[in-house]
Amino acid sequence: MNDQTTPRSTDALRAAARKHLLFYGRDFADVIITRAAGAYMYDSTGRAILDFSSGQMCATIGHNHPAIRTALEKAARDVIHLDSTKLAPAVIELAEELCALLPPSLQKALFLSTGSESNEAAIRLAKLHTGGFEIAALSGSWHGMTAGSQASTYASGRRGYGPSLPGTFALPPPNAFRCPIRHCQDRCTGTCLDVGFELFDGWSVGAGAAVIVEPIQSANGMIVPPEGYLKRLKRFCADRGMLLIFDEAQTGLGRTGSMFAFESEDVVPDVITLSKTLGAGVPLSATITSDTIDADARTKSFSFYTSHVSDPMTAEVGLAVVRLITAERLADRARDLGQHLMAGLRELQQRFEVIGDIRGRGLLVGVELVEDRHSRRPAHDLMQRVTRRCLDMGLNINKAGGPNAVWRIAPPLTIEPSELDAGIGLLDEALRGCGAR
Repeated sequence: MNDQTTPRSTDALRAAARKHLLFYGRDFADVIITRAAGAYMYDSTGRAILDFSSGQMCATIGHNHPAIRTALEKAARDVIHLDSTKLAPAVIELAEELCALLPPSLQKALFLSTGSESNEAAIRLAKLHTGGFEIAALSGSWHGMTAGSQASTYASGRRGYGPSLPGTFALPPPNAFRCPIRHCQDRCTGTCLDVGFELFDGWSVGAGAAVIVEPIQSANGMIVPPEGYLKRLKRFCADRGMLLIFDEAQTGLGRTGSMFAFESEDVVPDVITLSKTLGAGVPLSATITSDTIDADARTKSFSFYTSHVSDPMTAEVGLAVVRLITAERLADRARDLGQHLMAGLRELQQRFEVIGDIRGRGLLVGVELVEDRHSRRPAHDLMQRVTRRCLDMGLNINKAGGPNAVWRIAPPLTIEPSELDAGIGLLDEALRGCGAR
């Protein structure tokens, strides 16, 4: 057993990680992070690494923000955990202040731990309320790893685990750069939505419950739907008696330049789920719906309680996050910084043929690498080499997932313009160093 008074070497920690940590789907980077603050992480050698992914896209207001530390200290003094039927003030105040940011039809909140859980609860609500069981999601989506949310996750992790839940269906996503129905190029006409629901109607047994979508698909490569798409999706759902669930794990609470991504299209979902940006680094999620759905769910004995539903500690953090984002107008800041980031990336695109497309909104941006812009073949090998070189040079940037070569750039909303410029400069140097054209 290690003498905890003696710091362990980096090599010793790496050896222990190899021996005891179960592979979870991705390999661990060859660094040990000992400290993080603001937009930076610091490894065991003291080297600063600019974090262009906000941890797991969760550190919305930066790593180890003083407001988060204060909230954790308050919870440690007052109350950390309770029986879920006992409420602490922070839980009530978080519900009140979060719902004040949302439309009148979204005023009933359930607080859980992870995005998977919040989507699981939303799907269960939809099934109970509608009486149906069929759930449609976009191909390439990521909604979680629990049974219901994983059944509607199409980005990865589907093979080898036996049957998924019955009644799940994938709609083609509005990817204008790589149209899934081979209909358009570079400008989505929304025909994929018509085709998707025609297929759904042919497949359905008449038991539609909900469509669950990310307003901007992240794991599928930062797919931004065209104007009007989400409104048409809402109409398609209403015509079939299905609920519309927006999974705003990555887009909620300011990241896209508005408090919630659905505001950009003036369309309100029946259920919204929040997670990553709400907890800002601690495990906190929310499922929020209407008074009507809540009342119906109560009548039908809705059940979704876990050991950590309505936990006071995480609620204190969520309350601090909501208050800080609101007080410091971080959604407006994300919009302005997003324009700055996009301008810098566009300059890179002019110099490098391998940058095939740049898309996103606010501080949630995707950069797609291709072997050439004519064939649009994904440049996977180049992406891996540039990503490793970036980390060696002090920039953390990660792949969005999915079958293509797309970086997801999602720095903290508190990042400085000079830090964005520094990251773009490192990316430029890494591309040149890896021989990118």
